[in-house]
This record gives sequence, C-alpha cells and structure tokens, in this order.
Amino acid sequence: MFNIILLGITSLLTDISSEMVYPILPVFLVTTLGASPAILGFIEGIAESLASLLKVFSGYFSDRLKLRKPFAILGYASSTVGKLFLYLAGTWHLVLLGRSIDRFGKGVRTAPRDALIAESSRQGKRGAAFGLHRAMDTLGAVLGVGLAYILLTRVKEDLRKIFLFSLIPAVLGVLVLFFAKEKKKEAVGVIDKSRFRWQALDKRLKLFLIFSFIFTLGNSSNQFLLLRAKNLGSPLPLIILFYLAYNIIYGLVAYPASWLSDLLGRKKVLVLGYLAYAAVYFGFAINNSLGGLWLLFGIYGLYSGFTEGVEKALIVDVAPQQLRATVIGLHATFVGIGLFPASLLAGLFWKFLGPSAPFYFGSVMGLVSAAGFWIVLAEL
Repeated sequence: MFNIILLGITSLLTDISSEMVYPILPVFLVTTLGASPAILGFIEGIAESLASLLKVFSGYFSDRLKLRKPFAILGYASSTVGKLFLYLAGTWHLVLLGRSIDRFGKGVRTAPRDALIAESSRQGKRGAAFGLHRAMDTLGAVLGVGLAYILLTRVKEDLRKIFLFSLIPAVLGVLVLFFAKEKKKEAVGVIDKSRFRWQALDKRLKLFLIFSFIFTLGNSSNQFLLLRAKNLGSPLPLIILFYLAYNIIYGLVAYPASWLSDLLGRKKVLVLGYLAYAAVYFGFAINNSLGGLWLLFGIYGLYSGFTEGVEKALIVDVAPQQLRATVIGLHATFVGIGLFPASLLAGLFWKFLGPSAPFYFGSVMGLVSAAGFWIVLAEL
C-alpha cells in the first residue's frame, strides 16, 4: 500500500503540472502561434503515438532487467524537461518537440510503474489498487486545471507563464518517486531469459488488444474536445472549466468503477464505459450550445473513469506474471499505432468535412468496440 500511495502522489503532482498546460495548449497553438487544427492533430498524433509505442519497449526491458523504479524516474524526469520547451516555444515546431519529449517520458514510465502497482497490491484487489491510483492521478488533474484557471485570470494572454509555473509540481513529483521501494527480486539487474511470444498470450487478451486498436482509430486527442468548445464560441476560461468538470467526474468515478470491476467482472464495466464514449462523441457532433457542453464533458468523465483503471487491471489478470510490464506496454503500443492516424484524421475531417465529422466517426468506432469487447471478453 505504501508504494501505491507514493506512486499516486507522484502521479498527482505530475498531473497538476500536465493539466495546467493541457487545456490551454490548443488555444495557444491556434491563437498565439497561428497553427491550424490539422497541425494540432499532427502534433498530438506524433506525441501520443511516440508515448504509446515506447511503452512496450520500456515494459519489455523492465521485465527482463527486473527493474521498475529507474524507468519510472527517467520517464517522469523527461516529462518535466518537455514542459520547459513549451515555455520556450515561439513556433509550433518547438511545441512538437516539447510534447514529444513529454510523451517520451510517459512512454518510458507507464508500464514499469503499473507493474510496480500490480506487484504492490494484493490478489483480488488489483482493480481497487489501479482505481485508487487513477483517482489520485485525476485529483491532480482537477487541481492542475483549477490552478490553470486561477493563473489565467492573473496572466491574461501571457500563457507562457503558466507553462513556467507548471514545472514546479513536475519537479516535486520526480523527487517523491525516489522514496518508492521495489520488492526484492532474484537477480535484480540481470537480464531474464524469458521471451515474449504473441502465440503464448491468452486468446481473450489478443482479441482485447485488437479491439483496443480499432477503438483508438476513432479516439482522437482530447484537444479536439477543447477545440470544439472554442469553435462553439467558448472563451478560454470557460473551456478550462469544462475540462475541470470532466476531471472532477473522472476522479470521482475512477476508484468506485475499478472496485466494482473486482466484484462484477471487468467486461460489464468496460463495455458501459465504451458505450458512454459513443454517446458523448455523438453529442459533441450534434450539440451547438455552450450549455450542452457541461453535460457532455461530464459524461466523458464517466467514460474515462469506467475504462482506464479497469483496462489495466484486466491486462494484469490475464497476462503471464513474468511478462506483466511487457503486456501492459504492448496494449499501449496497439493504442499508439492507432493514435497518430486517429488525431491526423480528426484534424483532416475537421478541415474538409466540418467540426462535427471527427465526432461522428469516433461515435461509430465506440459502438463497434463496445460490441467487440462484449463478445470477446467472456468470463471477465
């Protein structure tokens, strides 16, 4: 439990930093730097794909070296450096560099950190452990978005000052992580000779990975939700409050949903989450009022709360014990393969077919994935 709480504090501080930046980034790109929605999609596609593609490699080497903590520290430190480049950015190219370094850090840390959470939790309580971590992570997001709103009222149009302030909690998060403890393992630092083989994976896990990829094709960056709010005439402070509402709901739901998956099974909770995603993306496609965005961002928080922690608990349940970090990373890689075309397509759909088009597409992919998960996740 000590490690779970400590890792939760690190994620809380890091998310304070990240979410101070995230909701203002699309407006900064489009308004301050003059970038187009297509450029936004390109940047987010590259950055998020890089993060996800790296997770399988960091997970693989974490398993083979039997080390978790050093990978996590490197990852969180890299994300801190990436935010410095956002402060220095005068063109969208430096934003791309900063986001890529930030997401590189996420790619390096996620699978080893999640494996450390799994190894620090008791059998039958993994859903609750991951849910608690997600809840603390999302509490950080709530605090970060709240700080962004407060700072925005002070700095007005000088958004770079917010980027600079975001470095403070990021550095603190890295320092806290040094106090985490790894369980002693045999031959720590010595390469394990076990090998990853796709054929050896549980059939349900393989199908889950495939449908995760299909879903990702319609799951463009959250930046497009914020850009949609701006498209409907929302001022930046209100956009931040919409994003705050999303994170509050997400944070409130993450732990109970993951705990519920321990009792009712992963499948029911996951499918409910993906149906919520399909509904909210359809809502973003047809909604034309600012008032409706409060409801939509709230439902989007339900989707995140019902899926993220539960997915990780499911993977740990089904993955071979000696390959946990590898399989967690493999899931992220399947997602990453789809993230670049997803965000790029969203930007192109927006440009050539109108702002509603990427959300119609995402809604359809959410329905397809919910049906697929219901069929393949038998007995979970």
